[in-house]
Amino acid sequence: MESLNALLQGMGLMHLGAGQAIMLLVSLLLLWLAIAKKFEPLLLLPIGFGGLLSNIPEAGMALTALESLLAHHDAGQLAVIAAKLNCAPDVHAIKEALALALPSVQSQMENLAVDMGYTPGVLALFYKVAIGSGVAPLVIFMGVGAMTDFGPLLANPRTLLLGAAAQFGIFATVLGALTLNYFGLISFTLPQAAAIGIIGGADGPTAIYLSGKLAPELLGAIAVAAYSYMALVPLIQPPIMKALTTETERKIRMVQLRTVSKREKILFPVVLLMLVALLLPDAAPLLGMFCFGNLMRESGVVERLSDTVQNGLINTVTIFLGLSVGAKLVADKFLQPQTLGILLLGVIAFGIGTAAGVLMAKLLNLCSKNKINPLIGSAGVSAVPMAARVSNKVGLESDAQNFLLMHAMGPNVAGVIGSAIAAGVMLKYVLAM
Repeated sequence: MESLNALLQGMGLMHLGAGQAIMLLVSLLLLWLAIAKKFEPLLLLPIGFGGLLSNIPEAGMALTALESLLAHHDAGQLAVIAAKLNCAPDVHAIKEALALALPSVQSQMENLAVDMGYTPGVLALFYKVAIGSGVAPLVIFMGVGAMTDFGPLLANPRTLLLGAAAQFGIFATVLGALTLNYFGLISFTLPQAAAIGIIGGADGPTAIYLSGKLAPELLGAIAVAAYSYMALVPLIQPPIMKALTTETERKIRMVQLRTVSKREKILFPVVLLMLVALLLPDAAPLLGMFCFGNLMRESGVVERLSDTVQNGLINTVTIFLGLSVGAKLVADKFLQPQTLGILLLGVIAFGIGTAAGVLMAKLLNLCSKNKINPLIGSAGVSAVPMAARVSNKVGLESDAQNFLLMHAMGPNVAGVIGSAIAAGVMLKYVLAM
């Protein structure tokens, strides 16, 4: 009988909490969206599976060594940690003290837990290497750069303003998060508000990179919101685009794009990086990797490297990035009122970014001989190339012969640049406060 009881107690099912059960369902929902609905499957599938692994009771795959120690509830070990932190020897007090401690102190406590015989779970290790270091989003940005053609942007430089205008959604969302905090509806700190705001850029790697730096506790919710809304761009954007434009405006035919020389394409990433990095060094990591990937593509002298970055490397890193994000889909971090606020602010951010791009195009038309179809302004959010395809699709509904795809790619890639610069601004000024 004792053996049977020990066997039952060893089953994870006996330790399944309500929060873990809910998160397992959330993870299954993400897998269903990825597989059945094909919503950003390259990220949502590993994120969802990582969420499953993270919420298996007693497995501890997403726990650091210190978190494993706290979960073990050994009174003697808790007393040692509490003495180092000058707090009461209970789990709640220790967690509060750790939240207020400097990173160096947190690292010391992690090392102390390792010395006591605890080891981090595999997903915690993935997170530390892939996201904690910031490496994975940067490598993905390199791959995105290698797959990006700046030709449409160089052929029509005005579209850079459309990409810039769409970033208004980022900063408006930061203000929205701080407003919720001000009125006591949902509590957000300034770093958390900045991390949430970047969802408005519709750029998953940038959202993960920035939230990993500013608000790692919100990373899971921010990443899920960013990639879910990117997949929903064909549903979110068209009503806004149609509401802000007339039928006549949607039928505007733009002049044929000029041919961009190879020299221009080679010089652009170098000049772009130097100009932005010298003015805003905090944007250099993201923009630097993006420009390096693009230079490999356009130079034509390192085709093997360019091919590797576009395929094997970015695919490999995407796997570990998704699993690492899944490590943050644990109940005590995800099942919070803040998550609802993030989901709400995320869709508002997309809407504001879309509207700002369309309105900027209409503003440019007031002082321009060659008219811009306002529909391509919505492509300023950097969901590449989905936002450009949506602009083209809505345009074809009004004029079956009006193909806007290549025109829309200009603001689309400008949006990628804009979101990287916005992230640099957030890092510079938020971390300085």
